Amino acid sequence: MAVPAGRIEAEFYFKVLFYDKVPLKYIKDRVEYNLFLDQPVVDQMVLRSDRPINNLKPQAKIALLFSYRGQSVDFTSEIIKVSEKIIICRVPEKLHKNLDRNYLRVDVPSDIKVLFAFRGDRYNLSFPRVAEYESVAAGDLYSNDNNSNISELIKQLTEMVKNFADGYKIVNFKDKKPETLEEKIVSETGKALYLPSTVGRFPLVDPYPKKRIITEEIFKRYLEGTGVEADYLGETCTRFVRNKFNEGVYSDAWVPILFHEYVVGYIHIWIDKEGRMPFDYTMLDSLFQFSKVLAFSLKESGYFDTGKIENEPFEGRVLDISVSGLLFACPHDFSIASLLLLDSDLTISIVAPNRTINVVAKIVRRLTDKAIVYFGCRFTSMVPEDTRFLFEYLYGRQIDDADSAFLSGQV
Repeated sequence: MAVPAGRIEAEFYFKVLFYDKVPLKYIKDRVEYNLFLDQPVVDQMVLRSDRPINNLKPQAKIALLFSYRGQSVDFTSEIIKVSEKIIICRVPEKLHKNLDRNYLRVDVPSDIKVLFAFRGDRYNLSFPRVAEYESVAAGDLYSNDNNSNISELIKQLTEMVKNFADGYKIVNFKDKKPETLEEKIVSETGKALYLPSTVGRFPLVDPYPKKRIITEEIFKRYLEGTGVEADYLGETCTRFVRNKFNEGVYSDAWVPILFHEYVVGYIHIWIDKEGRMPFDYTMLDSLFQFSKVLAFSLKESGYFDTGKIENEPFEGRVLDISVSGLLFACPHDFSIASLLLLDSDLTISIVAPNRTINVVAKIVRRLTDKAIVYFGCRFTSMVPEDTRFLFEYLYGRQIDDADSAFLSGQV
């Protein structure tokens, strides 16, 4: 997995590039160029190309890659000035090493058109929204013939809760807007408020790969956003947990019901009788799974249908592309931009003169500046024949044995 190089390491790489004359690889319109640092890197990068490169303009981005001691490193820089074979660029903010690919992202060839569409249904609903996308698909759920029957699901929850909790309730944010602190933080983060024991503290770490619970740090950041001063964050956090205990609650969990980017409601369970085992992550896993089943059941019953959006293809400005994915951008005020979230799946059509490639891609990075939102996408389902075609089309040469990783999906 690609990781950013530290500041001192980046300075070392720049020295190696200059003093050892290590070539930087750049590909444009299926032609590969070698660029070399013409002077040491201080406030800018001065590059000399091995031959003229047409149509480079100031403020354009240029993606470069080099290899050093068997490791591939890449970065993107902004062009300041171009003259003959000299290209002056800004010093890049980040260099990335340990790449899981050996080939550069390139500018999209001028004869390729890229179209995007959401994969599956999209919705515009009046529920609280979060910044990540939660897939709700039958394949992720329990095998259950009754998972479209809401009353049956609630009955199952009641039976399940009896095994480890004293009480529960399900709250729908359509009927009741978030009011309490617990409701507000769950609806704003899309994460579970989990207190295994109210004589302890908030979890310090989140053990889930895709973060799912409110840690002590997240809770403090939320408090700070509500106006609590930094010096009082620890005290306020401790008092919140202590108040639970004083009210007779010994273990507590508030699990959001997520549907796409919306927090539809939550499931709240608690222990208020002494002697019971406190909640653990096994119990929490069961509630997360149940909340998914509940969201899927609501979808299947048509609960969200009035908010369904027509799924029409749209175009984004593709900044670069490789065999493994692409980067595209949309302005903030583009109607689709707010719906493009981390983990959303897109169907992408790459239209070349003699072939159209249809591939599923997942949004794995989402960055913003004042006017533009940038989306990094990873292809997840490209067939080998399309991989071969795209490789040869982008890089201007046929795949050889050294490129076999591309055909096996390890890009």
